[in-house]
Amino acid sequence: MILSSAEIAHQLEAGDLTIRPYNKKSQQPASYDLRAGSETLLRQGECTLVNSLEWVELPADVAATLMCRSSFGRRGVLIGGGFVDPGFRGQLTLCLVNMGTEDIEISEEERIVQMIMHRVEGGDCLYEGQYQDSNGVVEAR
Repeated sequence: MILSSAEIAHQLEAGDLTIRPYNKKSQQPASYDLRAGSETLLRQGECTLVNSLEWVELPADVAATLMCRSSFGRRGVLIGGGFVDPGFRGQLTLCLVNMGTEDIEISEEERIVQMIMHRVEGGDCLYEGQYQDSNGVVEAR
């Protein structure tokens, strides 16, 4: 099941889910748009790591899939590594690949990636990996 905007709001109010700083303009009917943490240039043909502005904390019963917003997809931007496990906390490092015909400038706080949250049945195992508590862009470890 995908979490609706109403369920996302409920989870935020209950303190089960954290998205900080939250922006009402980023809330979509069944997703939340993550924003760029800094101004970035996506060079044609290259993979660029961009951190989300938001600090995210997922509870044990929620996982997330990350997808480029359609406005970027239409310009040739793809995202790699688009899954967030239950229990993850930190800023997300987004691997954006520009397969388009020109460089693309991203401004700080621009909405770039949709985070689609899913209910995890019987979620009892939390993420404890090497990217826990990520802050800023985190290179491969």
